[in-house]
Amino acid sequence: MALPEPKQESQLRLIKKYPNRRLYDTKTSSYITLADVKQMVLKQEDFQVVDAKSGEELTRQILLQIILEEEQGGLPMFSSDLLSQLIRFYGNAMQGMMGTYLEKNIRAFHDIQKSLQEQSTRMYGDNARGTHDLWAQFMNLQGPAMQSLMQAYMEQSQKMFAQFQDQMQNQARNMFTGMTFPGFPQPTKSDPEKK
Repeated sequence: MALPEPKQESQLRLIKKYPNRRLYDTKTSSYITLADVKQMVLKQEDFQVVDAKSGEELTRQILLQIILEEEQGGLPMFSSDLLSQLIRFYGNAMQGMMGTYLEKNIRAFHDIQKSLQEQSTRMYGDNARGTHDLWAQFMNLQGPAMQSLMQAYMEQSQKMFAQFQDQMQNQARNMFTGMTFPGFPQPTKSDPEKK
């Protein structure tokens, strides 16, 4: 079985992870920490982490480690209930779709945030510190309104997902109507005279 080749892009930064858990940045020819990788993410730099010995792709594992560290320090983003719900999707028939669903929702949220920041920059110029302070003030004043907006967005998103799930179940039922499967109850035909 051939190992996956690292992405071959000119600006892709290759990070090698050694058995001693150290990360080596081939661009700077130096060892780096998870905090350095986090900075690459924040700067939107393209990078890939591979096992130095086997060449196995490890980028997702490193990103998950960063999320774990962020969750352990400061204010966590994920509640225990949300994490429990996410765990329940592993092994579920909807697992692949859930990942895509979450990714699209986060991308939409990011696009909204980016749009608001661009509007702020147009209104107040490129004064980064001033813009940051204005955003902090705005969020403090508008926090409840933004929370309400996000709650409505999440509820709508949840309803859409539930509708999609219902449609998938109905399509599956229609596709397999008349087929019998061991261990599953036989469908009952409704009596037209009882209607």
